Amino acid sequence: MTTRTARKPAGRIAFVGAGPGDPELLTRRAHAALTDADQVVYDRGVPDSLLAAIKSEAKEDAQFSPAEGAPGDVAKVLLSAAKSGLSAVHLVAGDPFGHESVVREVQAVARTAVHFEVVPGIGQAEGVATYAGVPLPAVRTVADVGDVTALDFDALAASARKGSFAVSVDAGDLAAVRDGLLAAGVEPGTPVAVTGDGTGETQYTTTSTVDSFVAAALGFTGRVVLSVGTDVAERDSLSWWENRPLYGWKVLVPRTKEQAGAMSARLRAYGAIPCEVPTIAVEPPRTPAQMERAVKGLVDGRYAWVVFTSVNAVRAVWEKFDEHGLDARHFGGVKIACIGEATAEAVRSFGIQPELIPAGDQSSEGLLAEFSPHDEILDPVGRVLLPRADIATETLAAGLIERGWEVDDVTAYRTVRAAPPPAEIRDAIKSGGFDAVLFTSSSTVRNLVGIAGKPHARTVVAVIGPKTAETATEFGLRVDVQPQHASVPDLVEALASYAIELREKLAAMPAKQRRGSKVQGPTALRFR
Repeated sequence: MTTRTARKPAGRIAFVGAGPGDPELLTRRAHAALTDADQVVYDRGVPDSLLAAIKSEAKEDAQFSPAEGAPGDVAKVLLSAAKSGLSAVHLVAGDPFGHESVVREVQAVARTAVHFEVVPGIGQAEGVATYAGVPLPAVRTVADVGDVTALDFDALAASARKGSFAVSVDAGDLAAVRDGLLAAGVEPGTPVAVTGDGTGETQYTTTSTVDSFVAAALGFTGRVVLSVGTDVAERDSLSWWENRPLYGWKVLVPRTKEQAGAMSARLRAYGAIPCEVPTIAVEPPRTPAQMERAVKGLVDGRYAWVVFTSVNAVRAVWEKFDEHGLDARHFGGVKIACIGEATAEAVRSFGIQPELIPAGDQSSEGLLAEFSPHDEILDPVGRVLLPRADIATETLAAGLIERGWEVDDVTAYRTVRAAPPPAEIRDAIKSGGFDAVLFTSSSTVRNLVGIAGKPHARTVVAVIGPKTAETATEFGLRVDVQPQHASVPDLVEALASYAIELREKLAAMPAKQRRGSKVQGPTALRFR
């Protein structure tokens, strides 16, 4: 009988294009290759923000290291990993075949028996030009180069005469590019747009001409994209990334870590740079007896309604259910009311559809306005379970009692003040380093002031509803923004609308008046 020695499964290599920098521009295939990788070798041109996003979703034991040495050295690292049965990725900015060095790596790997693939990415020059609002319809000559001496300036000059082109280079090479273009016969007055941090949170574009763009781009570092030609003029109407309502605004989000994600995502969609600072920590009640009795009462049919006032209350009840091996079926016959769509969504995530969500004001008062009085005939069970925070106000419980209901007002969780943020965050809050702050409850106002101090007078203050506005005013804050409906999406939308109004107001001012304006925020700075 012949025995065979077990062999390690063969590994594989992927050359993955990261695109121009925005993590959202990774292709699905690129994302799959990266999340499945055991070893990732990345070019130094890949932005830190993109690397951080990739690492957050990678395997726990995945190894990340910068690409170093000649193409042959990088190929050896990839081949060594693959021959050990690992999945190896070389992550490059833009598109893999936009880099001559990567092409040589692929050629080296192709000479072996190791399986490999090349995952395309949006070219850096082309992608950033689109984010900068520069269309390249006439001539789509684009290039991502590491060595400007490799550029064919005569071909670029021909492209400039016919339409436009884009090229990605190091900021330190801008003078060499200018000299090469002028020597090739490009008209000195040809329009140029220079974009730094392309597709990033702080992307910035300056427009000038071939003979002056080096001076205009003074201070730019790292990789930049030059868009050259008549199509640069289209930026006035097509620029979208840098023209989003909250573009460049640094926004303070004083929310618990679990709750901040949705708000931060909405802020980023409008161009803001959110900074999450937890002001509240959620802890179990000091004694579990109340919650134990409440859960038993739910199972025994003691309650007609459960009223949830927050996502934390929903989580607290479900954690108790989980402890006792219960599930959504044990809510049978109990109606559920929620204050706010976020709370309702948390209930739906457990497979239950709430019966009541205030259509108007999403607050205790709004819920009470729509909550039916107790009717002994229609409601044989007349008790309501109200699981809440230990610091909740009595408004809701008192209103339900007035409507004839018996109320079990139960402490489901405690809210305690979070630890102070780092010193640099505290300094930024007090010195005006944040353009706006979004408060979603009275406690976030009290706790932020308690752990970090009052936001500076130039910071735009946005509050979710009237109670939060009252608390902010009590602490001496000027309330600038308050949505008609108390919800996170409406709060962010209201801040974006405020920024648009601010921009229009500033645009209508004479230049001298703009410089003396007390209007704050990045929008004001752009007009100075």
